[in-house]
Amino acid sequence: MKKIVVCISGASGVCYAKRLLEVLKEKNVETHLIISNSSKKIIKHELNTDIEEFIELSDRYYENEDFFSPLASGSYIFDAAVVIPCSMKTLSSIANGYSNNLICRVCDIALKERRKLIVMPREMPLNAIHLENMLKLSKLGVIIMPPIPGFYGKPKTIEDIIDFIVGRVLDSLGLENELFKRWGE
Repeated sequence: MKKIVVCISGASGVCYAKRLLEVLKEKNVETHLIISNSSKKIIKHELNTDIEEFIELSDRYYENEDFFSPLASGSYIFDAAVVIPCSMKTLSSIANGYSNNLICRVCDIALKERRKLIVMPREMPLNAIHLENMLKLSKLGVIIMPPIPGFYGKPKTIEDIIDFIVGRVLDSLGLENELFKRWGE
């Protein structure tokens, strides 16, 4: 069974994280969840819900300040970490090895242990610092996946657009899915 760490940092787009957790649960993937304090507020604002709904979708939940979590050690094995969405603050911390919280520590571990790491930066427009940090991470093997939807499948709802993004994340995790219409289908 795959173990995926889902990290939600303080950026708009928590709907992507919620949908990812729902689909991973359906696929019986073991999920470990970390939610930043800013994201707790964003969840309430954007989805009009509290974090309990997210926690129920995961197998294990850790506070972002919990450095006694098993996830804080490189000896704890997980297959991949996904930061969805990823704030520019978190992106910068990851790119510069600044592990000031559990989300950044998990990403640091993914880098040093050569595990899959996907970050979904949610900001625009991008400045040169953002781009340099993304390039730095990409050169280290991180998958940089801004939530930019494709429209060739002719989405009809916001849920269709969310499913396209989450489906592409699942593709990068090596998990089969039929969340969106693929090009040529």
